[in-house]
Amino acid sequence: MQMQDSLMSQWAIPLDAGVAACACAAILYLLLRTGLAWRIAMDIPNDRSLHVRPTPRVGGWAVVPVSVVAMPLVAPSLWFVALATAFLAAVSQLDDRRGLPARARFAAHLIAVVAFVALFPAAAPWWLLCALAFLMIWLVNLYNFMDGADGLAGGMALFGFSGYAAGAMLSSQPMPDLALASVAIAGAALGFLFFNFHPARIFLGDAGSISLGYLAGALGYWGWRGGAWPVWFPALVFAPFIGDASITLVRRLLRGEKFWQAHREHYYQRMVRSGVGHAGTAWAWYAVMVVGIGLALLALGRSTVTQWGIVAGWAAVLVIIGSIVDLRWRRFQSTLSKQSEVRR
Repeated sequence: MQMQDSLMSQWAIPLDAGVAACACAAILYLLLRTGLAWRIAMDIPNDRSLHVRPTPRVGGWAVVPVSVVAMPLVAPSLWFVALATAFLAAVSQLDDRRGLPARARFAAHLIAVVAFVALFPAAAPWWLLCALAFLMIWLVNLYNFMDGADGLAGGMALFGFSGYAAGAMLSSQPMPDLALASVAIAGAALGFLFFNFHPARIFLGDAGSISLGYLAGALGYWGWRGGAWPVWFPALVFAPFIGDASITLVRRLLRGEKFWQAHREHYYQRMVRSGVGHAGTAWAWYAVMVVGIGLALLALGRSTVTQWGIVAGWAAVLVIIGSIVDLRWRRFQSTLSKQSEVRR
């Protein structure tokens, strides 16, 4: 019976992805065509922005509804994840339009994560569940931090949730419902990318980025809880995002800066600003993420020592990549400084 369900899911996956992509693209097309996109929420360039003109940030208005509707249909067991995602999207939309205090946003993230873990606890020590809940809250926020370049957050969602789907199907304990839910989210991300890849006509917005961050954490936890993958798997799949946001946060904290304030110090922002551009940066990140996902899938079913060896090895590679970006950034700043001196 399990094999039959698995085969049925394999046939359903392309249809699931195609329907989600088309539905998301259709919603965004209508929002642009009718002009509603500009009335719902606008992104006004600030100190953090890599853009110079106001752009509608309504991607969440398509990605979230498609994902929230699809999940209960293809994976009824994930009903709470769909409900919590809709809750976070509603709170984030209020923030997009009117602005909410940081404590109100954090309270919403805390409620969604803690309630999920409390309602669906894994057979693990309480301290491990608390640690995972903290990491899920961090993932919610870092996804928002990383939504700042054309095609970046949408592409990470496309590849990341596709990686979840592959992991859920290739696992020694397959979870077809999790695979279908992941594919639906990946499909919605693809529909969004049609309008978000450089030059972007629509941005994701907090309603979209916060929701995708929550889904990445919640489905990662769900797969671990169900035995589809080890605890390191979701972290390896989304490693580029996690590494960039985490290192940038630590650097700002060490300098005594307010990490929640707008800035342009992320690795992807430095890449765009130093001449790689939006499209080049997106393609580079896609390549890195695909390799990481491939390694994560390769590690499944291996010995524990081999698995953690692969994780450590890939972490070292990401550190080297980050060092290369830092070196390029320093050279870029040096060039700008010399040009400024010449003009004087």
